Amino acid sequence: MPSFNSVVIMGHLARDPELRYTPQGKAVSNFTVAVNHRYTKEDGEKVEEVAFVDVSVWNRLAETCAEYLKKGRAALVSGRLVQDHWEDKETGQKRSKLRIAAQQVTFVGGGTKDEGSPEEPLPEETPVPPAPAKAPAKTKR
Repeated sequence: MPSFNSVVIMGHLARDPELRYTPQGKAVSNFTVAVNHRYTKEDGEKVEEVAFVDVSVWNRLAETCAEYLKKGRAALVSGRLVQDHWEDKETGQKRSKLRIAAQQVTFVGGGTKDEGSPEEPLPEETPVPPAPAKAPAKTKR
């Protein structure tokens, strides 16, 4: 059965990225993006819904996100959905949660590398390419 797993969202960071390293030395950054949906009900009432989406980023892209993204900064995230499963330690119930494993993150809007030093402004849109793939092994002909 064919399947397709791709997601693109744009929103504002709900918290600063949290950068960690695995015991093998790989960087991983986690952050949450708030995505708003506004609409008007039939009776004219305006409604705004907010979805908070967890994002994980790996390798050099994780380090770049941790360096440049801060709470409130807009970002365009593309990647794939991953479902985490665990057992609640208190109740013993099985739990699960969807998150985005980001393959590309684009920083949207202005900003600075360090909020206290405006001498290094970032461009309006700073695309961050995914980590480079390993080169294929050479074969003898």
